[in-house]
Amino acid sequence: MQNAYFFGYGSLVNRATHSYAVCHHAQLTGWRRVWRHTDLRPVAYLTVVPDAAAVIDGLIAAVPCADWPALDLREAAYVRAVATHQVRHTLPDQPEIAVYTIPEGQHGSPTTAHPILLSYIDVVVQGYLREFGEDGVQRLFDTTHGWDAPILDDRAAPRYPRHQPLGNAERGLTDAHLDRLGVRVLRGTA
Repeated sequence: MQNAYFFGYGSLVNRATHSYAVCHHAQLTGWRRVWRHTDLRPVAYLTVVPDAAAVIDGLIAAVPCADWPALDLREAAYVRAVATHQVRHTLPDQPEIAVYTIPEGQHGSPTTAHPILLSYIDVVVQGYLREFGEDGVQRLFDTTHGWDAPILDDRAAPRYPRHQPLGNAERGLTDAHLDRLGVRVLRGTA
């Protein structure tokens, strides 16, 4: 397979979490970003589910030599779905593009037992801020469903394996959007 790309819509937008050098801004149509959990992980993660009216920002990145195994390992709770004709981009050719999704029936809504990690949200927000600015962060929050889920404040001892150092402004931006949406943050639990 030549010219293979993936569409990143969560932590893969943060270039500090991976080594895929060739990345481009893109939009995914026909998929909605949502918070979900699976039995494969103790915490909730982002996934995408089909939604004909949805459009989300993200990055497409080339998979060197179309070698998917390393990325498939990183995204082990997901399956790879073909999204070639659902991605808007500025590349001169039409590469094959895949998106990672948790199949319907294999995920549930986050719970107190399966919360969203604040350190994970921070990584995603940091990536969107660097790539799309504050307007992009606003769109991230506004186009993601499931903010009624509990969030575990693990900033003092991050549990997300690809957590990144954050500045006060980045943390403040995340906190402001969570406050705006009335999100429940579980404090002092690790």
